[in-house]
Amino acid sequence: MKPVTGNDILKAFRNLGIVPGDTLMVHTSLSAIGYVSGGAETVIAALTEAVGDTGTIMMPTQSWKNLDPETGVHWEVPREYWQLIRDTWPAYDKHITPTNTMGAVAEMFRSWPGTLRSDHPARSVAARGRHAEYLTRDHTLSNIFGDGSPLGRLYELDGKVLLIGVGHDKNTSIHLADARASYPGKHLCTEHSAVTENGRRVWKSYETLFVDGEDFNEIGAAFEKECPAAITQLGNATVKLMSQRRLVDFAVSWIEKFRGR
Repeated sequence: MKPVTGNDILKAFRNLGIVPGDTLMVHTSLSAIGYVSGGAETVIAALTEAVGDTGTIMMPTQSWKNLDPETGVHWEVPREYWQLIRDTWPAYDKHITPTNTMGAVAEMFRSWPGTLRSDHPARSVAARGRHAEYLTRDHTLSNIFGDGSPLGRLYELDGKVLLIGVGHDKNTSIHLADARASYPGKHLCTEHSAVTENGRRVWKSYETLFVDGEDFNEIGAAFEKECPAAITQLGNATVKLMSQRRLVDFAVSWIEKFRGR
């Protein structure tokens, strides 16, 4: 296959209808595209050019390894060493802490010049552009995905979701619908992460909504039947663009109708 260039990526974005000034939540699998000349750097540069000086790009930069071993995130470590992890896992530092399985593009984007990153130790986002400060500020421990979180603020801005070579199981915005919807079994849980308080590392407990995303692909498929996404091909990857607000509103209704019933 011919290598994918920055011009190819920009053309695909234009075909989807991305215009200067757009605010995008981007989920990307670089490997799904195929060989990209310049790799993650080329993708980020094309995104930046597509939205222009008045636009904003946001990506998930989660570091979910900074959660308690009892949640299963340290499956490779025997239970006898779990306390050792609680005692020694590095405190979250938004300037240093790497992403976990967010992909090469998000990992590069978090340290891209001008990018801001939110303060949540396990579920952070990074943003660059006009609305970056608004999207990333005050990302509290307990409000991971709800109103007032980065996802809630993206909704207020009537932003868009861009999926590059990934499915709706990676579509973080559906978690905002989780937070808004009423459904059987909805409950809070206690999580723990290493953070810095008053200059000291502490293992912090906090209560937040329990979500798992097991039905996100089903929700996404139903949404696309009712509200078709703009779709194009980029290398080997299918690329989709949709309204985050329409997606979340649909997902709230779907969850309340079908989840747990």
